[in-house]
Amino acid sequence: MPAHTTHVPPAEAVTPTEAVAPAEAVAPLLRGIAVLRRLTEAPDGTLSLSALEKTTGLARSTVDRLTATLARMGYVRLDGRDVTLAPRLMELGNAYLAALRLPALLSARADALADELDESVSLAVGDRDGVRFIHQATRRRAMSLSFRIGDLLPAERTAPGPLFATQWTDPDWHRWRSRRAADPADRTFPAVPPRQHPTPDDDFVLRTSTAASDGYALDDQLIEPGLVALSVPVRDLRDPGTGRLACVASVVSHTSRHTAPDLRTTLLPRLRAAVTAMETDLRTAAPPAPGPPRTDLATWTGASKQELGREFVESLARGLTVLTAFGEGRSALTLTQVAKATGLARATARRALITLTHADLVTPAPDATFTLTPQVLSLGFPPLSRTSLPEIAQPHLTALADRVHESTSLAVLSDSGEEIQYTARASAPHVLSARVTLGTRLPAHATALGRVLLAHPEVRARGYALVDEELEAGLRAIAVPVHDRTGRVTAAINVATHPARRTPTACETELLPELSRTATAIEADLRVAGRFVHVPPT
Repeated sequence: MPAHTTHVPPAEAVTPTEAVAPAEAVAPLLRGIAVLRRLTEAPDGTLSLSALEKTTGLARSTVDRLTATLARMGYVRLDGRDVTLAPRLMELGNAYLAALRLPALLSARADALADELDESVSLAVGDRDGVRFIHQATRRRAMSLSFRIGDLLPAERTAPGPLFATQWTDPDWHRWRSRRAADPADRTFPAVPPRQHPTPDDDFVLRTSTAASDGYALDDQLIEPGLVALSVPVRDLRDPGTGRLACVASVVSHTSRHTAPDLRTTLLPRLRAAVTAMETDLRTAAPPAPGPPRTDLATWTGASKQELGREFVESLARGLTVLTAFGEGRSALTLTQVAKATGLARATARRALITLTHADLVTPAPDATFTLTPQVLSLGFPPLSRTSLPEIAQPHLTALADRVHESTSLAVLSDSGEEIQYTARASAPHVLSARVTLGTRLPAHATALGRVLLAHPEVRARGYALVDEELEAGLRAIAVPVHDRTGRVTAAINVATHPARRTPTACETELLPELSRTATAIEADLRVAGRFVHVPPT
């Protein structure tokens, strides 16, 4: 890797990371990363094109090309002048979490502990001088946590922070002090409220020393009043001589339920027992079997460039696909392995790795391999980790309604199994059309949506249900199932029409293919979004 950097003259505005990038870094890739990070920091993951232009400092034409490329990849959605993060972007964070393996190996223990204690439980990893969540088991209460997977918190305002700091080097402490001096209010951490009363550096140094001797750490309302947490380190004991922290497990509550000392007194033994079980799971886990890499990525980016021309920034697309080369069984890859996994030329893969290393998304190791860093989660994962099924389905339903010029809906089965509940819909521009309010419940047996969800033998065999004026005169509807990652039917979507517009045969020949295509698109997003997080059905 080249050690020198090149300072770009300010002819066109560049991102701060790009301004001191290595000579071989790919500028469009750095600019695309900057766009994704600005969107991640925005409320609901949405910014206007003009806001992106302002926050990144890039020219509007550059922003337009970058967002067009990201939209082609399925990573963002363009809606007029707004740009919104799309669930497909989560495949980048999924690559990091899969390569890390900790959520797959430890999340069941964390969930069980949360159920046992009736408190929220989280798993976190260290990210430089911060703490980043990789799993959350949250209790549903009026007062509950709002942290998301991928959120970054300043180490000194958390319970896990002192535990990670016990393994910091002198350069790590220097970086932490520099950051504190430059940002005393923690405004570079959108996941936490700004600091009102900065504490001396020595306070965190003392907490770190105490955590090293005690083997646990407390957060007594350091983030905001009322929030308390207790943390214990989870160590990777496969190499006992190192004592490396794999992650930190935390129990989080609020002062109306527990004080910080009470957390330590009443819950520490059970947290330590759960952590011991986690460490056993890590030590005894079988080596992962690597799945097949997506070797068609280079071909796809080349074809997209040929189709879209100048509007498709091929170097951005190829650079981001390098991140997806990593995963379970592929946590550390050489340059040659990255090139083979992506189908990219070795020189192209090399420049992408140089760029991703500069952006702190990839880190090189002495053995000539590369690994993903927790900062990959900064590319859209926090806001998208709270996405619900209706939110995933809505843009697809809107596109379907625009194509077939009919109303379309998403519904789930009620707890009783006797009714359907509408959770998303898109209308068509007809005076006479199906109009259903979200939340409406109807008898499942009388609707196409319900028959799909109930999976009657004939419906299961055909793969769809057609109901002709059974619920109401003048209403004809056809529906298909939506499956989750496990193949289970989790919802159904329909198209509703008037008999004067389409015959039953026309519903099957004209609407069914479009409906099935939409269900497939929703399922693809649901598979990505639901790999490491729970996607609520409503």
